[in-house]
Amino acid sequence: MILVTFGSAQTLFILCKVHVNDQVKTMEKNIFIGAQQRKALYALTQRDHAKELIVFIHGFMGFMDWGAWHLVQDYFNAAGYDFCRFNLSHNGTTLAQPTEFVDLEAFGQNTYSFEIADTLQLIGHLEATHQTWERIHLIGHSRGGGTAILSSQHWNFKSVLGQVCTWAGICDIARRFPTGNELSEWEKSGIRFVKNGRTNQNLPQQYGLYADFIANQENLAILKTAKKLGKKLSVFHGDQDLSVPISEAYELEEASSTKVLEIHGADHVFGATHPWEKDTLPPFLEELCEKTLGKL
Repeated sequence: MILVTFGSAQTLFILCKVHVNDQVKTMEKNIFIGAQQRKALYALTQRDHAKELIVFIHGFMGFMDWGAWHLVQDYFNAAGYDFCRFNLSHNGTTLAQPTEFVDLEAFGQNTYSFEIADTLQLIGHLEATHQTWERIHLIGHSRGGGTAILSSQHWNFKSVLGQVCTWAGICDIARRFPTGNELSEWEKSGIRFVKNGRTNQNLPQQYGLYADFIANQENLAILKTAKKLGKKLSVFHGDQDLSVPISEAYELEEASSTKVLEIHGADHVFGATHPWEKDTLPPFLEELCEKTLGKL
């Protein structure tokens, strides 16, 4: 056993209306079908007459209701955008427990390819069941930043691809894996465990995660895809990030010829924690939202 430590088809929905800056928005929580036909939740907030949508992709050991992501949704709604955040299908949560890692079998089966498929299938679902937009922007946090970049190469929607934004995003997948004896032991045993520092759980990762990467390296090349995106890519990173070093942001900058926008003093989660009990964004995350808005 290897232990690594790290910091729809079914109608089930909730509709409510609240006022943001005196304009009505509609919040819907519903189900889409993700990778391997697995059901997952999404939360879509639509503004009256909004023409553009933002899709938010959470990171590793994350979920759509983590921390202050709901306040990020409110921020961009107030700026006039429709906004959708969603749970990746194999993130370990379930429909009944969308904020807890209770399905360890699904967590262990997850792959990078599944996360790309989830993102694309969600967008296809939104276009089929709701509307098309003039532009759909992608924002991805941490590993979700890599997913956002990689999803862009498969864009085949009626809505035009807008800006692809990475928040503390990774620039490479290969360096996420062990090497040498540790990799050999993982292959031999078929499973390793990663520790969630918040919940203190040891979460399984099957060797299939690595096998999927080896089999699909061409489609999982983040820097190569970033180069194709060029100025459609916007890179944001906290200079005190200890989980994904800011040097990865500058690798994305070099590949795409975009410019990194640093959030000075910010850590990997831009000052947020889970749960986030305040009704305002943490200052670093608010600054991040403001800078992101300026790029859309």
